[in-house]
Amino acid sequence: MIGTRLVRLIEKHADELAIGLTEKLRQLELTSDFRRIPAEELEITSAELYRNLGEWLLKKTEKDVEQHFVALAQRRAAEGVRLPQFVWAVVSSRNHLHQFLLRHAFADNIIELYNELELQELLDQFFERAIYYGVTAYEKARERAEATAASARQIRHMGRLRKVFSHV
Repeated sequence: MIGTRLVRLIEKHADELAIGLTEKLRQLELTSDFRRIPAEELEITSAELYRNLGEWLLKKTEKDVEQHFVALAQRRAAEGVRLPQFVWAVVSSRNHLHQFLLRHAFADNIIELYNELELQELLDQFFERAIYYGVTAYEKARERAEATAASARQIRHMGRLRKVFSHV
């Protein structure tokens, strides 16, 4: 079983982790777009993830992860967060969690060490999926915007053609 002691520790310190992550995201130049989002919203979003980490790692399906991160990416894109900054925020979230674990993880035996390594692997996989689904959501939004722009150009072009032909 994964490092349940560490998962419980993360969940217990979810608010503290969320506050620290929010401060990082708002201070880093690589995530400057996040300054547009109220700190309280960032804290709530982060705390929810950290508070339910065990469920995310053990009970949620791939579809659950996809739906959550597609929705989050769509929301961030609508708020004006650029894709590279979204990706860096997810990476920062993972790194913030890893730093927390490094401060609190100390295996007393080989089984605990194995559980901690297994937890690290599950976390890496989880955040990799978060990035993947976030990027796909941004790509779909870009494709929709391009299709909308192309459609608008066609409509303008058709309007000009009608105008030309109406004078002929």
